[in-house]
Amino acid sequence: MSRLIAAALFALATTSVFAQSPDTYRQAFDAIQQAVAEGDSTSFADWVSYPIEVVADGEPMVVGDAGEFAGHYAAIVTPEIAGAIADQSFNELFVNAEGAMFGDGQVWMSEICLDDACSDSEVKIITIQSTAE
Repeated sequence: MSRLIAAALFALATTSVFAQSPDTYRQAFDAIQQAVAEGDSTSFADWVSYPIEVVADGEPMVVGDAGEFAGHYAAIVTPEIAGAIADQSFNELFVNAEGAMFGDGQVWMSEICLDDACSDSEVKIITIQSTAE
């Protein structure tokens, strides 16, 4: 099954759905996991696409930049979310046209266009959410 998912990631990453190479996704994946493992709020915040809607301390909020995110890191990246990131295997990422998913959907990363033609893009976190009931 993990080979199928890895093959799907490679296939999607080499088509028009994802312009970035699988290596670019791997770099983002590794850096995000490392930031969580080290509790490095600044490094993690650098991988987020802004503005982003999140829930912090049970309240919805819109975070506008990396500095603001780093300041709320502990309230946003809860143990559930950190665990989903830490426990995720790159070869078992769920991938679709929206991006690549950590855990059960707690975190999604995708390509973000840097120009109107989307000729330049980068991989960023686009969703952070609890999936707990």
